[in-house]
Amino acid sequence: MPRQADEYAVYFLIEGGHREEVRFADIKEFQKWYSNIFIPKADEKGFINVPIKNLQGEFMVVRPASIHAIRVEPIFLGSVERF
Repeated sequence: MPRQADEYAVYFLIEGGHREEVRFADIKEFQKWYSNIFIPKADEKGFINVPIKNLQGEFMVVRPASIHAIRVEPIFLGSVERF
């Protein structure tokens, strides 16, 4: 049985060499944001919201056209597998 990640770290590699990290609770939440918010506006220079799950009341805005790459990394918080 494959292990289930506790959360997903998403790294945005932004124009100018900047790198930002946000966390998503599960991969479906990221996929929903990516396909519904990011992809339709990928070539635009206007801002879009990026959800930040671990910082209450804070948010990040980014210009989708300035994002050069996105890296998704599963995070496993426990070292012991529990059933």
